Amino acid sequence: MASPGTASEGVTLMILTTVAFLMALAFEPLVFWLLKRLKLGKQIRDEASAPIFAKLHAAKAGTPTSGGILIWGTVLVVAFIFSLLANIFRGEPWLTLNFLSRKETLLPVGAMFFSALVGLIDDYLNVRKIGPRGGGFGMRQRLVSYALIATVCAWWFYVKLGWDTLHVPFVGDIMLGLWMIPFSILVIVATAFSVNEIDGLDGLSGGTLLAAFAAFGAIAFAQGKYDLASLTAVIVGALLAFLWFNIHPAKFFMGDTGAMSLGVTLAIIAMLTNTTLLLPVIGALFLLESLSVIIQVASKKLRHGKKVFLSAPIHHHLQAIGWSEPTIVMRFWVIGGVTAAIGLVLALLDRAY
Repeated sequence: MASPGTASEGVTLMILTTVAFLMALAFEPLVFWLLKRLKLGKQIRDEASAPIFAKLHAAKAGTPTSGGILIWGTVLVVAFIFSLLANIFRGEPWLTLNFLSRKETLLPVGAMFFSALVGLIDDYLNVRKIGPRGGGFGMRQRLVSYALIATVCAWWFYVKLGWDTLHVPFVGDIMLGLWMIPFSILVIVATAFSVNEIDGLDGLSGGTLLAAFAAFGAIAFAQGKYDLASLTAVIVGALLAFLWFNIHPAKFFMGDTGAMSLGVTLAIIAMLTNTTLLLPVIGALFLLESLSVIIQVASKKLRHGKKVFLSAPIHHHLQAIGWSEPTIVMRFWVIGGVTAAIGLVLALLDRAY
């Protein structure tokens, strides 16, 4: 069992978070100009297909989407810069600040990049109204795309990293063997789509993801997985800067390129810390959002069009019954912070068990 990070390593995490935050702030004008230049304005579903949603969000039409570029772009730039400096100077502090490693971070960084590209293409097609159902990938295309990415990640886990066990908190490890591959695919795809469901109000996905990544970063730090903790620190810094511009009224939206890539990355980090079964606790709101959509769809199919919620996911239902957007977001942030803290405490207690 690896020893937890030291105080000096904790300071380095703070440095990485700060660097990522400041770099993302510096990149924002360029990203915003690019989104406006490419005319990537958000398309709101018409009243015929989603009357309540269209009424609640009509004013947001045309707001630039794909702002998630700011997050994953910052992560990639920070990772590249410190890796390059470490290879050039081969000494402190660059070796400490370099967090790219085959064992811990190459997989989540690579998966973040490729899933972000798929999401970016989806965002572009959606804005241009190219594709089924008014634009963008259809559900089957999206599912296949992210399932392929998840399959590569699952293979890497099993073959390259030798992961074949699942840790059950307060119980122990269960040998899954080859079943680790389909299990990993399920976790990655489900998390990606769940995170995407919560990306519907200004600041909602950014704030809840911030709490979840911070919790898993603390878990990685406690496990002595310093490179992985460093990656989460950079993601947290980039998310903080994104939130600066995404809180109500949002200057731009995260888009699939941000939500899907961060969902994939969150799942992989949970698996690399072998705390996958705590993901539904730490990310309880992501699970709730997905369940509300599943319940709504099932109800409409099984009950001849009758709905359980006025609009799904559940944050749109709360909006439809009169909650203001900032109220929903702030309360979800509180809940997300609490569930993340509970998951972190459970992980630390399990480690001492």
